[in-house]
This record gives sequence, structure tokens and C-alpha cells, in this order.
Amino acid sequence: MGSLGDREEIHRHSGWLIPAGFFLAIVALSGLFLGWYLRPGPKAPAAPTGRSTMVQVRVRGTAFTIPANYMESSAARAGGELDSLALLALFPSWRGYSDGDARLFTGNAPDSPVIRMSLRGDPNNLDEEARLQRIYMPYIDNRKGAAGPFGLTQYGFARDSGYERNDLFAGHGDKGLVLLLCERAAADLPSPNCLAVDKPLARNLSFSYRFKRAYLARWQEVSAGTDALIAKFRKS
Repeated sequence: MGSLGDREEIHRHSGWLIPAGFFLAIVALSGLFLGWYLRPGPKAPAAPTGRSTMVQVRVRGTAFTIPANYMESSAARAGGELDSLALLALFPSWRGYSDGDARLFTGNAPDSPVIRMSLRGDPNNLDEEARLQRIYMPYIDNRKGAAGPFGLTQYGFARDSGYERNDLFAGHGDKGLVLLLCERAAADLPSPNCLAVDKPLARNLSFSYRFKRAYLARWQEVSAGTDALIAKFRKS
């Protein structure tokens, strides 16, 4: 049997070991959570809503009235002044999100009908012709382009340009030149997109949209539909 001094020594240590262990466990769990939240790469997608309540927003000073079910971010659905705004709709109906269409909105199939639109502050305010000449032409092999599909002019990028896994298409829509930067399908990219390059919508505000390359043949419908939708939201 140990002495009284031994028992006191054990008692003094055990009093702080348990709280210290508990504290260290909390710190470790907090670190893991923070590391997961701040990790590089895509985060969990924003949750859309089926509500069609009209939301008043201003993006870099330009006013819009938009149904909530077209807005990807729950924070944006609070309304007010924003630096950028992400919208989504189904092609070709141009419907916003609904619970019945949830599978279509969350899917990423090569023929997914979701059109993703972006309004964002852009101090450069370059039009499509200026973007073609100043941003893309320095990296293009054939500056004259070649006849591409669906009435488009196709440009190929130089190797090691940073764009070599993309094709650039140019066409004339209802409102002038349209530039489409389209990913090439590959083993590691089975569901490629086309990005309609930013175009000025208002002072310090640009507009772009993204759709699946499978719909490139209908690029004029996509272009006209997105323009009409944004104009509708802006007039409301």
C-alpha cells in the first residue's frame, strides 16, 4: 500500500489531465473542420430554392428584380448591393429551380440542360472584339481562324498557351459578336462546357454564361435566351 504522499501526488496530476485532454481534443477537431472548410478545390454547391419570391438586388449599381429560384446563392437571395451574382436556368424552357427539377439542376451529365449565368463587377468593360484581340489573339495559332461548325469561326490555341485544351469559337448573334471558349472532351473531362466570354452589360458590369458543349449546335438559341432573360430581370 502506497504512502499518503504518493496518493497526494497521483491526485494532483489527475485533476488537470482530464480537462487538458478534453481541450486538446476540441482544438484538434476544430483544426480538422477549419482545414476541410478552407481546403482548395470545389466546395459543396450552394442550395437553390423552389421559392419564386421576387428579390431586389443591385449588382455594381445596376438594379435587377429576380425570382429567388433563379439565384444560386442563399446570401444573394437576401437582396441588396452585390459585387457579383450567379443565376441558373434550364434550357430551352428557361425555368428557374423547382423541387421537381432538382435532379436536372444537380446533375453534371454531358447533356445537362442547366445554363449558369454570371453578373460581376468588371472595371475593364471590354467588348467582345476587344477581348478577342487583346486577350486571346496573342495565344492563337491561326489569327484568321477557320470555318467551324454551326456557322462559327474556330480558332486553335498554341501549345503551352494555357488554353490548349480549349477551342475558341466566334459567331454573330442578335446583339453582335459572341465568343465561346469551349473545353475539349477528354478522359478526365467527360462533360465539357462552353463559356460565353464576358461582355459589358453596364458600366463596370459584365455578363457571361456557361452551358454544355453538347448544345453548341444551338448556340444562337442559348445566346438569345440568356440575353432576353437578363433583359427581363433588369426591366422588372
